[in-house]
Amino acid sequence: MSKGFASSYRIVLLAVVILVCFAGLGARLVFLHVIDRDVLVRFIDKARRQIIVESARRGDVLDAKGGILATSRTLIVLGVDPQSLRKEDETKWPQLAELIGLPLADLTKTLLTKSRPAVPTNASTASSPAKPGDLVINFALHPESAERTPIAKTAVMVTAATDTASDDTVLDDNADENGLRPIRWAKLSETVEESTYAKIQALGIKGVYGQRAYRRAYPHNSLAAHVIGYLNKQGEPAAGIERYADFYLHGRDGWREGERDGLRRELAQFRTRDVPASDGFTVRLSIDSAIQHMAEEELDALAKKYSPQKATIIISDPQTGFILALANYPTFNLNEYNLVPAVEQGAMRNVAVSDMYEPGSVFKIVAASGALNEGLVTSASRFDCSIDKIDYKGRTRGLPGEDHHFDEPLSVAEIISHSSNRGAAQLAMKLGDDRFYAYARAFGFGQLSGFPVGGEIVGSMASPAKWDGLTITRMPMGQSIAATPMQMHMAMGVIASGGYLLRPQIISQINDSSGEPVYRYLGVAKSRVITQETARTMARLLTGVVSDRKTRYGNEGTAPEAAIPNYEVAGKTGTSQKYMPEVMANGTTRLLPSKKHHVASFVGFFPASHPQVAISVIVDDADAHAPGGVAYGAKVAAPSFKHLGEQLIQYLDLKPAYDTSGRTALAMEGGRR
Repeated sequence: MSKGFASSYRIVLLAVVILVCFAGLGARLVFLHVIDRDVLVRFIDKARRQIIVESARRGDVLDAKGGILATSRTLIVLGVDPQSLRKEDETKWPQLAELIGLPLADLTKTLLTKSRPAVPTNASTASSPAKPGDLVINFALHPESAERTPIAKTAVMVTAATDTASDDTVLDDNADENGLRPIRWAKLSETVEESTYAKIQALGIKGVYGQRAYRRAYPHNSLAAHVIGYLNKQGEPAAGIERYADFYLHGRDGWREGERDGLRRELAQFRTRDVPASDGFTVRLSIDSAIQHMAEEELDALAKKYSPQKATIIISDPQTGFILALANYPTFNLNEYNLVPAVEQGAMRNVAVSDMYEPGSVFKIVAASGALNEGLVTSASRFDCSIDKIDYKGRTRGLPGEDHHFDEPLSVAEIISHSSNRGAAQLAMKLGDDRFYAYARAFGFGQLSGFPVGGEIVGSMASPAKWDGLTITRMPMGQSIAATPMQMHMAMGVIASGGYLLRPQIISQINDSSGEPVYRYLGVAKSRVITQETARTMARLLTGVVSDRKTRYGNEGTAPEAAIPNYEVAGKTGTSQKYMPEVMANGTTRLLPSKKHHVASFVGFFPASHPQVAISVIVDDADAHAPGGVAYGAKVAAPSFKHLGEQLIQYLDLKPAYDTSGRTALAMEGGRR
């Protein structure tokens, strides 16, 4: 046989070796594809698949002139993968601590803590695919990369690869023999500026990387705090426009799905899905920051002078219902909402719509307007306001007391200007229980105004079926009823608007992320309450409230302190007693009207013949520092109305409504009547 051929022995041996190799390979494939398939698929997914989330930017909140009230600024959430740290980088740790403002000891502790006890995983969570809103972290990119993706919301199925502790620390899947799980990410700081992050990158500390995130910022701190609202620590809208308009503001996160190589770098060519982020819309308010600042400064002045329990100022355009300013005292800093002590968190409540008070004499506009609108009286009709009892529906009713003794009948005009309690009661009796109640409802009392933010309440106003024998004599003067400051402001707005109950508006426009208008809001009239003629008559009568013309009863009006020289001011004072707890002789406690605690108010508008600005000033419990120990609306609230009015005249360039002879339009109209 030729020596060029292998022996049979060698051929058999080679065949056996090949068969053994194929058998081993087959067995390995069986293990990979059948026995260990589920474990290995999860491992491969973890090793290669990645979800990279692109966070959407929350839209801005702007004022009426485009000034920023709330915005989203980019910050870096700085973290560390302790498993990736290198010994040679330890000398750079002090520089890192200084850059992020963290004590070196605290930083060192975080960097050297490489594991934690295993966190029990909820079975239902672990076995379920991740859904939109689940939290995961992306380790797809190289540890040194500056473009690591933050812990963020996913939009596709991801295996339950991580558990997150309460402090955002992310742990690896598997525990070691000691029951410890390696830490894969630990937060060092969540407020690193871009410029600072560039310096951190320059240090070159392996395993320390940043995750870009948006943080809400309020450039003007407490300005319009109760209107704007804020986001809580979880990024959820908690109050104000932030909550009400969240649908427009929040935007939609984007994401992409792809693969990564052995060095955890993204392989862009293998991306299977790519959904871009959609930034939130911009919400423009009717609030004018300059006017809002005026209102808040006035509240600060009131607080320093009188130390009230609380106070509210509302300024609006009476022709449209749009709010130009809404300010409450006390207030808070939107950027530090979480630092407000528990005992002071009442300052975070929008008392303009969430608290109610007895409006007092301002409410007299309802009875007077109703009686005039029904044609039951004219401005010249007279009523005997010296009597203390009157027959009504077959019963003798006691009339409320007066601040002055009127020994002659008063006209309707004088009832308004002198703020006669008995005159208001008789006007309501002219209407009757049901019609008076219907007018009170039509003016907006006992129902929601529709103001979109602040946790609005309806107030308190009983129906005639629940009235006692004195209600018809007390409610017309603003007792036996409770209203919010916004409701009272709206009610005066009925007269200023020419007879319409307007919905108080705060959002003027929605713009998309490119700045194009999406929706514009217009003034909304909920209903016509009184005729235009009645509204003009009431406006003229209300100018008498601020008149200092002398009569036999003193000044013609109760609040000359609100008068603005050369301008027609229409308005009404209110001074209502607060109900305070008093201990009775038998030891029980009852709520009784107090002579030492009042709510002072002045609500009005100007120029009266063509209203352009409506202002409400409501001050709660300023008695301790008020002249004579009683906080009257004329002494406490009216001067603030005047001061604000004078500033608005300059800012809005408001012109007085005079004719060439120097007479106002309403004065001429009154002369013709």
